Amino acid sequence: MSRADLAVVDTAAARPNPLWSLGLLRSELVTTFRRWRTLALLGVLAAVPILVGIAVRIETRGDGQVGRGGGEGPAFITQVTNNGLFLVFTALAATLPFFLPMAVGVVAGDAIAGEADAGTLRYLLVAPAGRTRLLLSKYATAMAFCLVATLVVAASALAVGALLFPLGDLTTISGTRISFADGLGRALLIALVVAASLAGVAALGLFVSTLTNSGIAAMATTVGLLITVQILDQIPQLHALQPYFFSHYWLSFADLMRDPVYWDDLVKNLELQALYTAVFGSAAWARFTTRDITA
Repeated sequence: MSRADLAVVDTAAARPNPLWSLGLLRSELVTTFRRWRTLALLGVLAAVPILVGIAVRIETRGDGQVGRGGGEGPAFITQVTNNGLFLVFTALAATLPFFLPMAVGVVAGDAIAGEADAGTLRYLLVAPAGRTRLLLSKYATAMAFCLVATLVVAASALAVGALLFPLGDLTTISGTRISFADGLGRALLIALVVAASLAGVAALGLFVSTLTNSGIAAMATTVGLLITVQILDQIPQLHALQPYFFSHYWLSFADLMRDPVYWDDLVKNLELQALYTAVFGSAAWARFTTRDITA
């Protein structure tokens, strides 16, 4: 066999098999969703709509209106008693500012640092996929968790809403009536938008995870940064900077309940998440591909 033939063979052997990459992603997904911590996070998220639905049911007066404090709380909460589907929107509005991003921050923050902390990162890098594909698999897993977590909240809210309140045609924010099927479709679209809204947090958590060998430190740092940004987003003196915070347009999903849909803030939110994903994803790649792996 000539040297050229040997070079071709060596190159083919060194090139990662796409099927192996899919296997790596599948392995990451199975490992993540089998962890007790992940299941506990999903359980807490599923419990939030249950608690909100029971609280609204208890506070509902005989005329079908929410009692004490009825004008407060997450968006759509005053409409829950009229249509249980509004519990989906209320639960997503209640969990998006803290519970959902915190859960995503825990999963993303532990992605690389957790492997280093457990001493398994070196063994993962021995496989032919390389650091870039491992990092992409970790981020894809974090985004899968975003989607699953959001759907868990929505499904739990829909089930509780159907049990405790009537279902049927619903009134949009604009005052128009839409069918239950249309409302259900919008609920699914809102859940997808909420999941996409967490892309920036997932990228930030992944970047932080490449900076340390301690999974707990990475998770705590990511959640701490999340809380800090949320606080800064509420300070009036920072209004010029707030449109650039990844959390600023999170609740714009409510515009999907307008007729016609108001797209401006929705598009700004998705563009902002894409920007944060690009910036922190690139930073995570630059750090991880040049990092000296000792654990």
